[in-house]
Amino acid sequence: MTQISVVTLAKGRAEHLVNVVRGLSRQTLPPAELIVAVMQDALYDLPDAPFPIRQMRIVAQTLPLAAARNAAAQAAQGDTLVFLDIDCIPAPELLADYARFAEAFDGLLMGEVMYLPGGATAGDWSYEAFASVAQRHSDRRGPPPQGLEVCADYRCFWSLNFAMRRATFLATGGFDERYVGYGGEDTDFGKTLNQAGIPIAWIKGGLAYHQYHPHHMPPVHHIDSVVRNAELFERKWGYRTMGHWLHAFRLMGLVDDTAGRPIRILRRPAEADLALTGQQSHQPYANTAQVIRFLEANATQAPGTVAA
Repeated sequence: MTQISVVTLAKGRAEHLVNVVRGLSRQTLPPAELIVAVMQDALYDLPDAPFPIRQMRIVAQTLPLAAARNAAAQAAQGDTLVFLDIDCIPAPELLADYARFAEAFDGLLMGEVMYLPGGATAGDWSYEAFASVAQRHSDRRGPPPQGLEVCADYRCFWSLNFAMRRATFLATGGFDERYVGYGGEDTDFGKTLNQAGIPIAWIKGGLAYHQYHPHHMPPVHHIDSVVRNAELFERKWGYRTMGHWLHAFRLMGLVDDTAGRPIRILRRPAEADLALTGQQSHQPYANTAQVIRFLEANATQAPGTVAA
C-alpha cells in the first residue's frame, strides 16, 4: 500500500497549521507522517494526531521555500510526497485520491483548490459548511471532469497542493535553492520537470480548502524577491517569469522591466498600492487579473497614483 508523507512549510499562522492537522486526522487514508518545515525560531504547539508529526527547523535569513521543501522531502519516509501549503485544509479523500493516481502516473499531480472567505474556519468547522461558501479561483482553471489530464504548459503548476513519487522528486534535484523569498521557485520547478520529460497533470479530486488570510495580488509586499527571482529565472532559462506580476508593477509605476536590461525598482509600494492589491475579508482571494484590468483602464493617470 502507498505510504504518504505530507509536507507543509510553516512560518507564523499557527491556527492555519492546527487546521491542517485536523484535516489530516480526518483522512480516509491516513498519512504515514506529517513533516513540518519550520521557517521560524519557535516550533509549533500542535494537537495530538493519529500519525507522527515531525517538525524540522529550517534556518535562513530569508524565506527559504525551495530549501525547506527539499529538506522535508529528503527526510520523508513515505514513497509518495504530498505537499500542502500551511493554509490548505485537506478534504477527507485528498490523500486517497493522490495515492490512487500516483500508483499509475509517475509525474506531478495537482489537486483541486477551493478558496474560503474570512470566518469560514471559526469554531468547530465542517466540510459541508466549507462546500457551501468556497469559491474557485478565477485565475486558475478547474479540474478535469474526471480522472487525470496532462497539462501541456509547465506554467500551470502552482505549489500549494501537489503530489509526486518521492523517488521521482529526488531524481529531479528538487527545487532550485537559489530562489529565496517569495515567487518563481515553483515555475522554475515546473520548467525543470518539462525539460526532464516528467509530466504535470490535473486530477479530479485531491481537494484542499484554502484558508483566508490577508494578502496582496500582485504581491507588492514581496516586490524585492519577485524582481530578484525573475532575473534569476532569466539567467537560467533565457527569459523572465512572473510576467503578469511584473506587468502590474510596471502599470503601477513600481518597476522598469524593459527587456534586455536589469529590472529596476523605481519606488517602494505606497498605501494606495497596498489598498489596491489587498484582499478584503469578504473576498476568498485577491486577484491579479482584476487589478491589471483596473490599472489598464486607468493607464492615463500619473505613475504612483491609484484612483479611489
